[in-house]
Amino acid sequence: MRALYWNGVNDLRVGTVKDPEIVNPHDAVLKVRLSTTCGSDLHFIDGYIPTMKAGDVIGHEFMGEVVEVGPEVKQVKKGDRVVVPSFIACGQCWYCQQKLFSLCDCTHPKPELQEPLLGYPTAGIYGYTHAFGGYAGSHAEYIRVPHADVDCFKVPDGVADETALFLSDAAPTGYMGADFCGIQPGDTVAVWGCGGVGLMAQQSARLMGAERVIAIDRFPERLRMAREHAGSETIDYTQVPSVLEALKEMTGGRGPDSCIDAVGMEAHGTGSQYAYDRLKQALRLETDRAQALREAVMACRKGGTLSVLGVYGLIDKFPMGVIMNKGMTVRTAQQHGQAYMDRLLAHAQKGELNPAYLATHRFSLEDGPRGYDMFKHKTDGCVRAVFAP
Repeated sequence: MRALYWNGVNDLRVGTVKDPEIVNPHDAVLKVRLSTTCGSDLHFIDGYIPTMKAGDVIGHEFMGEVVEVGPEVKQVKKGDRVVVPSFIACGQCWYCQQKLFSLCDCTHPKPELQEPLLGYPTAGIYGYTHAFGGYAGSHAEYIRVPHADVDCFKVPDGVADETALFLSDAAPTGYMGADFCGIQPGDTVAVWGCGGVGLMAQQSARLMGAERVIAIDRFPERLRMAREHAGSETIDYTQVPSVLEALKEMTGGRGPDSCIDAVGMEAHGTGSQYAYDRLKQALRLETDRAQALREAVMACRKGGTLSVLGVYGLIDKFPMGVIMNKGMTVRTAQQHGQAYMDRLLAHAQKGELNPAYLATHRFSLEDGPRGYDMFKHKTDGCVRAVFAP
C-alpha cells in the first residue's frame, strides 16, 4: 500500500509499504477514508521528540471503513464507517476502567523507552514515535486498529466524513480541555492557540456554559475563525504590549477563571523570554518554547484552573511558584477520546459541534509532504491539511 513516512528530520516521503494484517484476535483493519495533520506531529518532524526511525508511517487522526476483523471482534463489522481516537486503549486495565484511556497500561509495547522520563508508560498512539509505542500511523491506505471493540466508534448517518475525522483527536482534546476547567455559569475562559485543538476548546467551553471565551493567537484568519465559529473575543498578541495586561483589562482586573494552553512546545511570542527560548531550543539545551504556557499561568485568576493540552518535554524557567502562590488547579493529559466520543458524536449529530471547517486544505496522500509543509508554515491560511488516500 502507499503511505506517508518519516525519513529524517524535516524529511517526509510517500512510498510503498507492507499492508497491515490482523495480528491479534481483537484487531480490525480499516481502509482509511480521511486522515489529517496535527500540530503535535511537527514536534517529531522537527526533531524535538526522538525515537523516530526512517520508514515510520506517521499520522494519528483518522476515520475509515472496516475491511477486516479478528475472530473476537463483536461490536464492529466489515463495511462499518468508524472514527478512532488517537490513543489506543484496551478497555480492561485499571486506567481504562477509570476512563483515563490515554494512560492504558496494556497498549505500549516498549515501556522501557518512556519509564526513564515519565516513571510509568502511557498508552500507545498511532504514528507517533517509538517512545509512544511505534505503531504504524494513519497516513496510509490501510491501518491496523488493536482492540477494535474499544477503539472503533460507528459514525451515525448524517455525520459527514470530514466532521467525523476531527472527532478522532482535535475535538476530544479540546472538549477534554474545557471539561478540565469545571466551567460554571458566568465563567470566562481564555484559550491560547486558534489551531484545530484551540478552536475545539473554545467551542466546547461555550457548549459547557462559559459566558465569555477569549482567544489568543497572531494569525488574522484563525482569529476570525474563533470569532465566527466559537463566538470568541480575540487578542492578537503581536498587537498588544502585554497579553496579561490585555486580559486584566478585559476581565475587570481579576483575570480569566480558567486558561487553556492549546499551543505546546513550539510556541511563538515576543520579547526577551521568547528570544531566550528560541536560542536554547536551537542549541538543543531545552526542548520547549513555553511562551504560551507561562502567559497562561500568569494570566489566570487566583484560585483559577490551568488546563494544559499542548505537548511538552523539558521546560526551562517554569513558574511553579506562581501556581502555588495563586492556589491554582492544574489539569492536563493526552486526550481520553474514548471517554468523550459518545457525547461528541451526539453533538455532531445535533449540529451543535461541526469541526469540518478545520479542513481548510485537502490533498491526495501522494501530496502528503506538500500538505505538511503548508500546514507547518500556515501557508494560504492552512489550519488543517486533510489527506484522502
